[in-house]
Formats: sequence, C-alpha cells, structure tokens
Amino acid sequence: MEKFLTKVMIDEGVSFSMSLSENSRIPKYKQIVDSIIDGIATGKLEMDQKLPSINMLSEEFYLSRDTVEKAYNILKKRKIITPIRGKGYYVTRTKLISRVNVLFLINKLSSYKMRIYNSFINTIGGNSQTDLHIYHCDQTLFLNLIDKYLGAYDYYVIMPHFKTDNLTHCSSGESVIEAIKKIPADKLVILDNNKGIEDAEIEVCQDYENDIYGALKQGLEKISRYNKLILIYPESSVYPYPRRILNGFKRFCLDTGLEYEVLREVYDDIVLKKGDLFITIEESDLVNLVKQIRDKDFELGKEIGVISYNDTPLKELLGITVISTDFKAMGVTAANMILNKETGKIKNPFNFIDRNSI
Repeated sequence: MEKFLTKVMIDEGVSFSMSLSENSRIPKYKQIVDSIIDGIATGKLEMDQKLPSINMLSEEFYLSRDTVEKAYNILKKRKIITPIRGKGYYVTRTKLISRVNVLFLINKLSSYKMRIYNSFINTIGGNSQTDLHIYHCDQTLFLNLIDKYLGAYDYYVIMPHFKTDNLTHCSSGESVIEAIKKIPADKLVILDNNKGIEDAEIEVCQDYENDIYGALKQGLEKISRYNKLILIYPESSVYPYPRRILNGFKRFCLDTGLEYEVLREVYDDIVLKKGDLFITIEESDLVNLVKQIRDKDFELGKEIGVISYNDTPLKELLGITVISTDFKAMGVTAANMILNKETGKIKNPFNFIDRNSI
C-alpha cells in the first residue's frame, strides 16, 4: 500500500508532492531523499523553493521526527538543501542529480592521484555526482570526513594511506578500520592500497612488494648491466610510502645477486660512480639527482642510470624510465565496476616502462 502526499501548499503559489511506499524495503528516510532528488531532477523543485517542514512530513506520513530529520540531514550534507533559521528548508541545487553520488577520498594532491580521479570522473560520466576530498594522510582529518558524510553517499571511494607521528607509512590503524567498517561493504570502493581492509566489495589496488619485484624483473636485461642498484627510499615523509616497496626491492636484489644500497635521500654533492643505477621515489630526489648527474658531466642512461617510481606525463616527455602502476586504468576499472554493479578484487597493472634513462 502506498500513501501519496499531493499538492502540499509550501508557499504562496508553490506546491510539492511526494510518495512513500509502505511495502518497500527501502528505508523511509532514503525514500524521502530520493523523492526530493527526483523532484529536482525532473524540474518539479526549483532553486530557493521551500520544502515541507520536518513536522509537516512526519505528521502527513505518520513517521517519527527522527526519520524525516535524518533524510534532511543527508540532503544538507550533499548541499542539496539549506536550512534558514526561523524560515525552514530551501532547495539550493537544481542541476540534474543522479542516484549515484560518490565521495572520493584521496590521501594527497599529486599528479598521479589526480590521474586516477580524472579517469574515474571521465568514465563514470555526467550521470553521477562525485565530491573530492583530500585528507593529507592525516587520520584525524580522515575520521572526521567519514563521520561527517557517513550515510550521505551511494559510494565511498577511498585510497587508504596514512602517516604515523614519526612520519612513516601506515596503511590503516585500528580507528581507521573501525570507521571504514561503518560503511556498508556494497558502498565501499578501495583503491591503490588494501592492506588491513577486508570488507569492500570493490577493490582495485597495487601489490607494492610484488609489483616492484616483478617490474624490475621485466627490466633485468638492462638493469643487470649496472654495477650497483641504489634505491632512494625516504624513511619518513609528509606523504610516506609503503615499506613494501623497500621489501620488494631488496628481495629482487638478493634473488638476482645484484649489489645494492638504500639511501634516505639524494644528498647534495652525492658520490656518483660510473655503473650506478638509481631508483627514485620522490620527485624532488629525481630532480636533484638528474641535475647532479649533468653537473658532474656523467652521461645519463649510459654511465649512470635512473629509474623513477610512478609515471607522469613530464617523465614521459623527458624520457625517464619508470616502474609504475597504470593510474588511468585504476580509475577506469573502479568506475566501470560501479556502473556495471560488479564486485571483486582487482590487481591493477604495474609495469617497467623503458625509456632513455637506463
């Protein structure tokens, strides 16, 4: 049995209609949210139009005040409606609103993270609303965002990378895991790093240790021409990197019998020798290293080699060899899984891309 609320007078010359189903398994608060979104999408609700009060809707549909208030709070979080003290609730968004609303949480604003985001947006298309937030590897900021927007979105796309007090990498602490568990598994999409998180129905992630190991294996023929491999791995950083990268590098060197060294950074006036092959992770180390190679009259790609972690268009332009996941593919895959209502755990492609720097 359905009960219809029709032509409720909201303001002079303005009417509003809504229907809720008693038999539906969709929670009543969600039906209210969907009904108001439908009204905006179809043009029945316009900018600055006043909505029924919480008391009016609860009385008309025999609902608890808390149910209606929950629906309005969700619409407020999405910035679809706005409360005006002493006057009521008003529509603040009139663009077409899809039923697919996405909260996209990334740990840092970098060129390769944005390639994931942009490919996701381009693939999921204009029939969705995706809100981007950056939490800067900060657990407190991340937890506040989850608490603020819990229940307000259809999907939560999360790249879980955090830092400890010592600025080392942490995939997910206990408080982060507990917060993520509050998100229904069918609404949770984990990208890039899934260590410690098991509940998501959609995962498109890297396998850091095995990825670097496998990519270096792909380039072994060229890599083995060098006398020594040197990984520049920052032990601590504002945006730290998983230690599994270091583990995979060491395992590769031990299995292949190649001499290696691990440094925290490219030091000013670093000692360079013919036959060195450097693997850099941070962009600043790459720039510093290439500058010193040129200043000391070594020939890049022959006397000294350079491999950079994570590809960017600038590295491609400059001919820097990279080992990298396919950031575009990660965003495309996640978006398509949402659109096609697919589930699964996908390992994102990771490759050795040979250019001129080795």
